[in-house]
Amino acid sequence: MSKFPPLEIPHTIAAGPGPGNTDQRVLDAFSRSGVADHMHPAVLKGMVEAKEMLREAWGTKNLYTFGVAGTGWSGLDCAISPILAEDKVVMFVNGTFSGIDSIGVRMKAATAEELAANSLDPKPASVTVIDVPHGQSVTGEIVEKALAEHKPMWAMMAHWETGSGRINDIQGFNDACEKHGVMGIVDAVSSLGIGNFNIDDYPAVKIWASCPQKGILSLPLTYAPVSFRDEAIEVVKKRGVRTYDHHPILEARHWGIANGQDGQQHGYHRTHSCYAVAAFHEALRIMLEYGKANKAADYEFYNAGLRQAVEAMGCDVTSNMPSLIVLDLPGDLKGKEKELVGNCRAQNFGIWTTLSEPVQIRIGILNLLGKDSINEIASKFADAMLNMGAEFHKSKIMANLDSYLSSK
Repeated sequence: MSKFPPLEIPHTIAAGPGPGNTDQRVLDAFSRSGVADHMHPAVLKGMVEAKEMLREAWGTKNLYTFGVAGTGWSGLDCAISPILAEDKVVMFVNGTFSGIDSIGVRMKAATAEELAANSLDPKPASVTVIDVPHGQSVTGEIVEKALAEHKPMWAMMAHWETGSGRINDIQGFNDACEKHGVMGIVDAVSSLGIGNFNIDDYPAVKIWASCPQKGILSLPLTYAPVSFRDEAIEVVKKRGVRTYDHHPILEARHWGIANGQDGQQHGYHRTHSCYAVAAFHEALRIMLEYGKANKAADYEFYNAGLRQAVEAMGCDVTSNMPSLIVLDLPGDLKGKEKELVGNCRAQNFGIWTTLSEPVQIRIGILNLLGKDSINEIASKFADAMLNMGAEFHKSKIMANLDSYLSSK
């Protein structure tokens, strides 16, 4: 008999920046899949249909559009793999996660000597990091100025920065990259499946990467969507990349994309899970059934209601993402953010603080698009604040929120 009891993980309200609340249909698809090898015709059929749905989700005709097995970081590592040592790069940072993107970029661009000098946080001479203060967005003017001055080969930024809850100017980024002949890379971890946009509208962005646990909502460990324009693939063909695991061309071969053509024989690259393929496939079906425009509109609507409620509690909201509210606590509660979040998480109400300074609170609504869910989030957050000494009339705030939500 094992000395370890069975693991029991309770249901929680995942009301943070992600992972989000996985749809029961996705969990059912995962659990009901038969045991099949990774090259079984049904598994390959699922991958073919998934890449076609991904192209629709991204709004692209890019041939090299597929999923990288793993988390969002797996997709991002694939996206920045074309960057080689001494490549000139401008990296825009305005929060925790674009900051981590920056570390990955600097590791790729560092020479052997620069990497050895500081292997976990290299400072290569060829990479310029533009730090935008926390709580502010990367604007087109900021991008234009930096690219005009530094004239890099690559530029990268997050579309929506989850660390600070800020939307960055993707049109301005594209236009500046186009003007200066720069190849753009975009971290769309927080925007794909939530915002209503088509990546083909931004031709100077050559590489996009997202994740499975936010807008796609397909369990944290299935597939991270990526999309490469042909120009980026040509760079990879000409110069190569220093990775096997996340090699864009080798990854694409397993999805039946090879030699610039689709529908090719699926080549072996990794052992794909039939369970992961089934879950990813179902999550994409759900997303497309909902409709990009409808889903984006719902995020805007429910976010606005929750924002009004927390502002009525005295909080100052500094974010502008429709799936995430980042806020400062009022009055005497300032400085107690971690305590309040800890109290909430102890009650299986999963909100988060920011992961870097300044410490703020993040409340997300991923896959919580409904009157009951938003009311529950607002009520639990209000109770947590009141229990720590805040003063406001909860009943009035909840009545106003319910009235707003009932207007839909």
